[in-house]
Amino acid sequence: MIRRRVSTRLIPLPYISSKIGGSTFATEAASFVQDACESSIDWNNLGFGFIETDYMYTIKCGGKDDDFKAGELTRYGNIELSPCAGVLNYGQGLFEGTKAYRREGGGVFLFRPQENAIRMQTGAQRMCMPSPSTAQFVDAVKQTALANKRWIPPPGKGSLYIRPLLFGSGPVLGLAPASEYTFLVYASPVGNYFKEGTAPLNLYVEDEFHRATRGGAGGVKSITNYAPVLKAISRARDRGFSDVLYLDSVNKTNIEEVSSCNVFMLKGNVLSTPEINGSILEGITRKSIMDIASNLGYRVEERSITIKDVMDADEVFCTGTAVGVAPVGSITYKGNRVAYKTSTPLVSEKLYSRLVDIQTGVVEDDKGWIVEID
Repeated sequence: MIRRRVSTRLIPLPYISSKIGGSTFATEAASFVQDACESSIDWNNLGFGFIETDYMYTIKCGGKDDDFKAGELTRYGNIELSPCAGVLNYGQGLFEGTKAYRREGGGVFLFRPQENAIRMQTGAQRMCMPSPSTAQFVDAVKQTALANKRWIPPPGKGSLYIRPLLFGSGPVLGLAPASEYTFLVYASPVGNYFKEGTAPLNLYVEDEFHRATRGGAGGVKSITNYAPVLKAISRARDRGFSDVLYLDSVNKTNIEEVSSCNVFMLKGNVLSTPEINGSILEGITRKSIMDIASNLGYRVEERSITIKDVMDADEVFCTGTAVGVAPVGSITYKGNRVAYKTSTPLVSEKLYSRLVDIQTGVVEDDKGWIVEID
């Protein structure tokens, strides 16, 4: 449960150095502890809801042929936007999601932020927008995490979810790219994404509404991909399901994604996930789990997976930055409900445990996934 904040004390902005990458806080800011946060937040019951933090990071640039220059940290607050902004009128925008964690014994780190930067650049090309360089992106995420350090939950209690946004902020009346773009990063402490917590999910297969189509923007993290699934999610949850599993829009036979995460199935020693085909987002947690599974001796496949295949699986689970690795307890398709193994040991638990061990330093990071920032 989130309690009302009892303190609005902020780290003084002059204490924040712009030298991240090297970026450093002055001694006063570095010694500022989480006392105010810990007295206002129940870290043991932290869900996935927005909690206002102290600072956000912003960079602007001109049109699509311009480059992003130096950005700045400002106190978190509303932004001024033209009613004619490209993002409001034509949905010209992208977002990313990454996390900052604390480790036992101190230290703050990020997980593969370079991958988020590259994915945003790919999405920006698709949406006719300029994008920050990988170095600019990672620097902005670092600065946002450190400026809001007091909001990072204690080890094992959650993480600081960091949301980079890229959108057309300049006015545009006719259908065209915007004349100005904004890259903005904010953050919020979070716990489990699903209300079930770590309990297995119950998915409903949607065969009327579709998340994305071939040739569309489903393969990038466009803001336009998410509002259209709200009706399907709402309908499924009204029926008692956790979320929706979507089928391909052409044949309605192959599974693609859950509303905001990738999906895997296990049959024997073979771990399968739908292949990237333009309508499925290439998740960073997805890529990480595939590498971990391969290293642990599983045969990993990216392929077309029919609804019949998944209904015959031994185990099913979802992956994503927000959800982590979430086991699936059942899938319901056209009134037919199939239950999966949910008793330990689960392969999904094994894979997630190894991922967390890498993130927390229990297992050596020999892949260069961890970026320590403090």
